[in-house]
Amino acid sequence: MSSTTSLPPVVPGTPDAPRLPRRSFLRYSGAGLAVGGLLLAGCDDDNDDITPSGTIDVGSGDNGVLNYAYALEQLEAAFYAKVKEGAYYKNLSAGLEKQVFDDLAIHEQIHADFFKTVLAGKAIKALEPDFSSINFNDRNSVLGAAKSFEDLGVAAYNGAGRYIQTEAYLLIAGKIVSVEARHAALIRDLINYNTFVASDVVDLFTPTSGTSAPGVGTGTGKEKSMKPTDVVNMANKFLKDGSKISASNIK
Repeated sequence: MSSTTSLPPVVPGTPDAPRLPRRSFLRYSGAGLAVGGLLLAGCDDDNDDITPSGTIDVGSGDNGVLNYAYALEQLEAAFYAKVKEGAYYKNLSAGLEKQVFDDLAIHEQIHADFFKTVLAGKAIKALEPDFSSINFNDRNSVLGAAKSFEDLGVAAYNGAGRYIQTEAYLLIAGKIVSVEARHAALIRDLINYNTFVASDVVDLFTPTSGTSAPGVGTGTGKEKSMKPTDVVNMANKFLKDGSKISASNIK
């Protein structure tokens, strides 16, 4: 998805209270996660390294992974803050769909603040987003973008876990990605109810035709992951020049 590419079409759903039972869990899980996570130790010194290409290097090792996550959470937090300024959100009745966006906005800001606190002086600078390709007055555009951001976030955490060395950081990342996955499921249900999982995000298991043996077939049933370099290529399309990031040193 880029500033010149149209967003994926959205099939209007008919969300109502019984169809979104995850809302209450989501509303509070983000806050509890950050409070517990803030017990992690912070770091020292600034990390505003600019690469020759003009991108911001998130760094290497655990700090690099944390800054990589911080950059993505900044982008998501900025997106949901912008959603709440648009006509689509403002015209929603005081119902569940509006509450979902309220909750997601809170969660993503908590996640961003959490990483900034943990990184302390090692945090990259505040990034400036470019959401010019998104029409915040249109439901399809907003939900299509939200789906892309949430799916990207889940794939990013899934792909970055292998680079984390500190056990406490890995535990927190696992908790955050579980919340992000629920965000993604909620957005997909808003687009079209009961489509919270699909082959574009999960390597769905397909039993072999003609056999009744359990576990015989193709597909792992696991969520898909993305390498940091591939994730930032997509994320950078929504960041202004001077705020684009590089994750080439996460290895």
